[in-house]
Amino acid sequence: MTRHRHGLVLGKFYPPHAGHHHLVATAADRCERLTVLVCAASVESVPLADRVAWLREIHPGVRVVGAVDDIPMDLGDPAIWDAHMEVFRTAVPEPVDAVFTSESYGAELGRRFGAESVSVDPDRTLFPVSGTAVRADPIGCWDYLRRPVRAALARRVVVLGAESTGTTTIARALADHYRRRGGVWARTRWVPEYGREYSERKLARLRAERPGAEWSEVTFASEDFPVIARRQSEREEEAAGLGSPLLICDTDAFATTIWHERYLGGTHDEVARIADRGRRHLWLLTDHEGVGFEDDGLRDGEHLRPWMTERFAAELARTGRRTVRLTGSREHRLATAITAVDTLLGEGWDFAAPLPDLTERH
Repeated sequence: MTRHRHGLVLGKFYPPHAGHHHLVATAADRCERLTVLVCAASVESVPLADRVAWLREIHPGVRVVGAVDDIPMDLGDPAIWDAHMEVFRTAVPEPVDAVFTSESYGAELGRRFGAESVSVDPDRTLFPVSGTAVRADPIGCWDYLRRPVRAALARRVVVLGAESTGTTTIARALADHYRRRGGVWARTRWVPEYGREYSERKLARLRAERPGAEWSEVTFASEDFPVIARRQSEREEEAAGLGSPLLICDTDAFATTIWHERYLGGTHDEVARIADRGRRHLWLLTDHEGVGFEDDGLRDGEHLRPWMTERFAAELARTGRRTVRLTGSREHRLATAITAVDTLLGEGWDFAAPLPDLTERH
């Protein structure tokens, strides 16, 4: 088998899927050095930077570069080919010995690079998937996607509310409901509240110093809250890449902004920045009315529940977050939550159409 000095793989990777990864892995195995060129059009809805980052994470031994290519495809037009090649050569100015593709244009691309054209699984027999198919039906193609792409596409639903209003109960019940659907949904995950774990450790450290210390003696500092928000977001990201197209979160970094206000007053800029960086799609606010307060040893704010519920509601509205308020019995709350999540999933994934392929006009 010929081993090439410098190979090239290029494409839109809109988004990357198993066929792309097979192509890149095959090329990397046959080259001393491989460059992957991601070409994204400005009209497309997945940022170029994200696609480059995903491919770098999935193929750490490969050089991945990106370029904006706003030229429509037309395999029969030499002038359009010249325009594309100017983009390609600007992004990859080094000599290329081989181009690896699964497309019909591979031979012409190789000729224009002065390189050997290597065709890899052109009939898609190993991985019967395409970017077009993924954009049309991400759920049906979920098993062809790798962790960072799943994390980006997963629909994330946050359950949040004041103390002892059933957030964990609803989060668990929602995840169980969707897992029972089977298939890809059997992998639906829920992310527990990291703030609770953090609080338990604070209390344990205090009791190690003073056995018999109570929760009311635990104190929080402002710097505790970015730690909580950051770790909550990290765990959410980890779970989103491993699960189904739906992730249920028992609170999130946005909720941490309200908890900072509850304990210390005011806002925390870093927590707010962490909250705004995440990809979340729906917030389910558990109302305090009709839910008895249970002191589990880490709660002391029964009197603050009405205030917290309204602060959550006000900030969710002010920041434009899509919210459904859960009220009534536990059964009614779960039914309302399922309806809201089903509506979200039913809206699908809104990928912008790529630039048109004008080849067929000839």
